Amino acid sequence: MASDHPDIETKLSAARTRLILEKPFLGTLVMHLTLKASTGEGGIRTTGTDARFFYYNPEFIRHLNLVQTQFMLAHDAMHCALSHFARRSHREIRRWDIACDHAVNLLLSDEGLKPPPGCLLNYEYHGLTAEEIYPLIPNDTEEEPIDDHMYEQSDSGSGGQSKPQPGTAPPENNDDSSQSQGGKGKGEGEGESPGNAPPQPNPDQSQGGGAEQQEGETEHEQTSGLSEAEKQELGQLWKQRLAAAAQQAAHAGKLSQSLARMIDHLLQPQLPWRMLLARYMTVSARDDYSFQRPSRREGEAILPSLASTMINVLVFLDTSGSIGEEEMREFVSEVDGLKGQIRARITLHGCDDHLCSKGPWIFESWEPLYLPKDLTGGGGTSFKPPFEWIEREQMRPDLVVYFTDAEGSFPEREPHCPVIWLVKGKGVVPWGQRVQLN
Repeated sequence: MASDHPDIETKLSAARTRLILEKPFLGTLVMHLTLKASTGEGGIRTTGTDARFFYYNPEFIRHLNLVQTQFMLAHDAMHCALSHFARRSHREIRRWDIACDHAVNLLLSDEGLKPPPGCLLNYEYHGLTAEEIYPLIPNDTEEEPIDDHMYEQSDSGSGGQSKPQPGTAPPENNDDSSQSQGGKGKGEGEGESPGNAPPQPNPDQSQGGGAEQQEGETEHEQTSGLSEAEKQELGQLWKQRLAAAAQQAAHAGKLSQSLARMIDHLLQPQLPWRMLLARYMTVSARDDYSFQRPSRREGEAILPSLASTMINVLVFLDTSGSIGEEEMREFVSEVDGLKGQIRARITLHGCDDHLCSKGPWIFESWEPLYLPKDLTGGGGTSFKPPFEWIEREQMRPDLVVYFTDAEGSFPEREPHCPVIWLVKGKGVVPWGQRVQLN
């Protein structure tokens, strides 16, 4: 049976071929998704994926140029390669989908691909993962993903999003202002001009699929989403595909440094902040074996014995208002569980743009650590007072742990004690060890 959309199939094939030649890493990933047209009642608005197929609305693709078509193919392939379908955990579906779109679009923008209008592209999120972007997305945001994420099991079958009407026209591609959140403007390259809105298709009309679509398969089959077992299985499969695509592109000399760093980060085992904090605090513990000569009454043999010394840890809480009380309680509870294991004396203090007048609070290793009720703050943010206090009091802590969003003024000089910054958000630190709180 002849296809109803040979021009659309030609455009998709040309876009994939061009990706293979120009961006082999992305092109290899795109080839793992079978093309399938989404038409008729329940069809999608633009494109979408369930980690197995690349679904597309022929009318949407018709009004993209070739470069924008490349972008949409790579966009859905990167959702799969980054295993966004398996990383949501407890997060709310809509905000997670928005965060994933920002993360993917920024990566593709770095690779020189040009998005169609309506793509989420906020450069304030540059360099952040979807997990790091998610808490920065407001609950009442009006942003929407450009595509359908169809891997969640729900009544709508589209990742918890409201089902768009089939055949909806893509946004007008007239100027740069159509780009969401400061994104780039209209795409460049060959192909038809997307300036004219497509006509509304007849929902009852049977339309053909992509090059791989089976003969006689003319309407979009509603996906029921992925089970947890399927997510895990596909997650491992896409991780293997990601590694293979990266290796091929690297051998061809066409893998950018930014993508290489991202891939290394994804393929290496990731440790949660609790485990990282435990590791750094444990390293600071002064537990070691002593070979000091024992008393003569114990014999002549010199056997190793475990010698332990209590360590001093300073813990600072950012009380400027950027860190919620519940988050502080969770952090303090985690430190409480660690301090008994490593015999640590905890000195707890709060600071916004000045040290809390009620502090510090000192907790011995055998005393329970808790969040003081009279911890005050709410002013600006400065990290200078705590380290000035340390120097003024001539303190020699074994470790300083600072819980903050890292948005404030830092001391010009690094202190002589090790510092761990447990950071909520995207703030950067000039020195010390930064641990991301997702």
